[in-house]
Amino acid sequence: MSQRVCKSFRVLVGMEIHVQLATQSKMFTGAANGFGGEPNSQVDAVVLGLPGVLPVMNKKAVEYAIQVGLALGCTIAKHTKWDRKSYYYPDLPKNYQISQYDLPLCYAGEFELIRKDGSTHKVRIRRAHLEEDAGKLLHEAPGGYAIDFSIVDLNRAGTPLLEVVTEPDLSTPEDVALFGQELQKLVQFLGVSHGQMQMGHMRFEPNINVHITDQDGNIVKTAITEIKNLNSFSVLEKATAYEIQRQIHVWEETGSLGRKSTYGWDDARQETFLQREKEEANDYRYFPDPDLVPVEVDDAWLTQLKGQIGELPAARRKRYELGFGLPAADANILAGDRATGDFYEGALAGGADPRRVCNLILSHGRRISNEKSRPLGQLGIAPGRFGEVAALIDGNKIAASAAGAIFDRLAEHDAPAGQIAGELGLMQVSDTGTIDAAIDAMIAANPKSLQDYRAGKQSAFGALIGIVMKSAKGLNPKLVGERLKQKLAS
Repeated sequence: MSQRVCKSFRVLVGMEIHVQLATQSKMFTGAANGFGGEPNSQVDAVVLGLPGVLPVMNKKAVEYAIQVGLALGCTIAKHTKWDRKSYYYPDLPKNYQISQYDLPLCYAGEFELIRKDGSTHKVRIRRAHLEEDAGKLLHEAPGGYAIDFSIVDLNRAGTPLLEVVTEPDLSTPEDVALFGQELQKLVQFLGVSHGQMQMGHMRFEPNINVHITDQDGNIVKTAITEIKNLNSFSVLEKATAYEIQRQIHVWEETGSLGRKSTYGWDDARQETFLQREKEEANDYRYFPDPDLVPVEVDDAWLTQLKGQIGELPAARRKRYELGFGLPAADANILAGDRATGDFYEGALAGGADPRRVCNLILSHGRRISNEKSRPLGQLGIAPGRFGEVAALIDGNKIAASAAGAIFDRLAEHDAPAGQIAGELGLMQVSDTGTIDAAIDAMIAANPKSLQDYRAGKQSAFGALIGIVMKSAKGLNPKLVGERLKQKLAS
């Protein structure tokens, strides 16, 4: 038998991303919704699936889901319903999950992925639907003690869960990870989810298959495998890359294209592993939930939710780059977080130079924020103070190097930046009469340095400026240099 050879291949990856929504209560009950807490402390009769209980829809979760759908360019269904997805899991006491099957709340969207090199790639959004999360199986006892059985924590059960499903439009592990990062920024920007992977707020499941062209030009297609519950961007990229190569290798070695299956990720071995063959939709026995009314989205409600979204990160980032001339990396930082972007906008309200203000926020603002372990907006420094400091620098009233001391003082005591600069003795003297007098005195007292400069020793010029600056406190060094050049030329 001739050896199979992969001459070339094309990768198709579709994403399923589960996003926990940051509502105060759960999806179909008033039980508290939040990470942590004593095991099984955030449960009630509905979460436990006790006989006779009835679910009640969480309106805020529906609104959050609609806002994400709008931000992803989706069509919002005017009418949708709830369905029961039946299967047995120990961490889902009622043995079915309330989800949405054939009428998702959001569908047919599109998201523009902007890569680091500036190129763009369209990712179609198949659907975004609401459901409830399951609980969590634990295989170690609290405190890390080994046990030979599993225990169940139902605190997560019933949490509002938005599942975003893309078409298979991603083709590289890097793009797969980037899409996950961009969706995290989006849900955090909208304020609908905390988006913290270490707390389980987002879980990624890439669906991967490969179209292989063999040595004879024939195209064969591997079966789709889904890698479950990846919870970091680095693991998402590594697992996708590994699975692509695994499918190609299995075909080359055995000729098998595999079967539609679910895989896990073994972080210790850095490889995927088979969990089970994939279920089909009819295996879940979907049927409309008889205890919940359909969701009707009218134009007034939709208009209200659209108005709450505001400018999205991608649009804001583009405006910062094209309108303000910010570097792409800086624009991405400012636009990626809503609070930081709003702070930046506030700092510009007085008309300061956008690039100067950006530099001050990303240097001194972030420095103090890290030192105090508080967000930029909670440092006690009003946004306008960054604009004031920027104006002082650009007006040659203070040196750029003085900004750090001014912001350190502003973090302790809020006052006009000019006042703080004056109190610290950082205001520069820009009076030409004072500067000219200092230059004249320097020339008269330092004939040797002057002679060296005129003999062609250019380094002497810096020494001459240094002498002038030492002779009088707070002189504007830029203006000193300009006036000194003029005098020496004459």
